[in-house]
Amino acid sequence: MTLTSRRTFLLGTGAAVAAVGAVALRPATQGAPHQAYFAHLNKLLKDAGVGTPTLALDLDRVRANAQQVMGHIGGRMALRLVNKSLPCLPLLDELSKQCGTQRQMVFSLPYLQLVAKERPHVNVLMGKPLPVSAAAAFYRDRAVNTFEPARQLQWLIDTPERLAQYRDLARQLHTPIQVNIEIDVGLHRGGVSSDEALRHMAQQIKEEPLLRWAGLMGYDAHTEKVPALAGNRQRARDHAKALYKEYLEVMLGSGLMIPIEPLTFNTGGSPTYRLHDGSGAANELSVGSAMVKPSDFDSTLLDDLLPAAFIATPVIKASEHFTAPYGAEWASQALQWWDPNQRASVFTYGGNWLAQPVSPEGLANSGLIGKSSNQQILVGSGLQALHPDDFVFFRPTQSEAVLQQFGDIAVVEQGRLSTRWPVFPAMA
Repeated sequence: MTLTSRRTFLLGTGAAVAAVGAVALRPATQGAPHQAYFAHLNKLLKDAGVGTPTLALDLDRVRANAQQVMGHIGGRMALRLVNKSLPCLPLLDELSKQCGTQRQMVFSLPYLQLVAKERPHVNVLMGKPLPVSAAAAFYRDRAVNTFEPARQLQWLIDTPERLAQYRDLARQLHTPIQVNIEIDVGLHRGGVSSDEALRHMAQQIKEEPLLRWAGLMGYDAHTEKVPALAGNRQRARDHAKALYKEYLEVMLGSGLMIPIEPLTFNTGGSPTYRLHDGSGAANELSVGSAMVKPSDFDSTLLDDLLPAAFIATPVIKASEHFTAPYGAEWASQALQWWDPNQRASVFTYGGNWLAQPVSPEGLANSGLIGKSSNQQILVGSGLQALHPDDFVFFRPTQSEAVLQQFGDIAVVEQGRLSTRWPVFPAMA
């Protein structure tokens, strides 16, 4: 064989091997029709005549999650429900009953007004500092009922300057105001971050009879975002607890008069509640999203909880062959040749939510076309066997805001669509 022939042979062989290797890298065909759980939800919604995107809530799963959460807390700490993550009064009522708590954490003026009016028995801790103008609006416009702000409402205060503003408001209104001090335990989003500032705030409270210290709040969800490499995550956890203890000792040693009511030392959150057992400085945990477990809360610490909320949206069009818009056909054909999971298409009623498709399996957003809030296109292998008026189910990445986008929640209980629950108005 001549040198030229040998070179041609080797090049040809190499090209053939490369071609075989490229084919071997092609994605495998995926997808299947709805499995039993979602097939049942699909039938329930169709039988009920649902024809718009709807938030379906599995109440049995919510109750099971609440039982797991309370089992972990084990009565060692109090529980406060985060209402922005569970923005539905009947849902909060159900969880209050399941968990034996009337405590809620509230994050906005409209929801504070709503809760104080509709559930005047609730004990409220604000989850973020509000401008003093928002607090003034609450006192000016609040409903006249049995809700007693001086006893049932703790305003979150993060700086000496904001504390002075709330002091002036208390004087203006001639009414006592409870203040809970936000402490920075490592998140660095806000809150007191030095002993000196905390002592200054304690002195401000001591000098004003209308200000009443109600406790501390230290949010520690940042610890689970820290990489576990070389023990960094555990150090972040230990650091947060140590700082909380230090700040509490500063306040207890400041000479402040301790109220008759037990102080609130709040911490945790859905990502971290299982890290607390009552042995630290905190005596109360906040939990919200974990009760419905959107996908952002998939973690080892929450692996015993079940997803309980799904967006169900009708199929408008389903095709076994995805046809790209004019001018992009060649790209579509190349993609379909390469990836069998882009051969079929489904157009859904609405889309572009903070959510990912979960059923039927094997659907994905079209990278060629992109997302749409009007009609979302999903591509798949066709094994999903969807037809117009079937439902595609998305799992939200978070519960706050998302649960409020679809009107009344469709509550599924013991295998049937039992009721519809109104949600909070979508307001900041």
